Amino acid sequence: MFSPSQADVRRFFCSVYAKALAGSALEAIETIAIQWMNEHPEYTQDFADVDAALASMGEVQEGRTNPFLHLSMHLSISEQCSIDQPRGIRQAVELLTHKRNSLHQAHHEAMECLGQMLWESQQAGRPPEGDAYIACVERHATRD
Repeated sequence: MFSPSQADVRRFFCSVYAKALAGSALEAIETIAIQWMNEHPEYTQDFADVDAALASMGEVQEGRTNPFLHLSMHLSISEQCSIDQPRGIRQAVELLTHKRNSLHQAHHEAMECLGQMLWESQQAGRPPEGDAYIACVERHATRD
């Protein structure tokens, strides 16, 4: 299993941004990444300078989302849906997308569930519970 470091993740998004800006061919995962990056123009400057991105690792800016974590979660949810792992996540995100009439909004709500599942897993020292994650996304899809 590939387990990229925080620096690897930052290099990846910065390189995707540079390749897209140059009009270079993108690999499949890079194409998905740039689509989500384009949904977040507020993060453009974060991807424009790899050295600055690496230098700012560990910094927490009050009231600001970490753009690299945020886009990593978009990519994770996209990949989970493409392979339906955990089983049922594709349908749950599709239901939420339909309810919100927005894949982007559905991803943001699914991120809350994904983050909660990972936090609970880490706190309890046990593997992530996919069923709880899916149930959380389904709850979002059935509430107003």
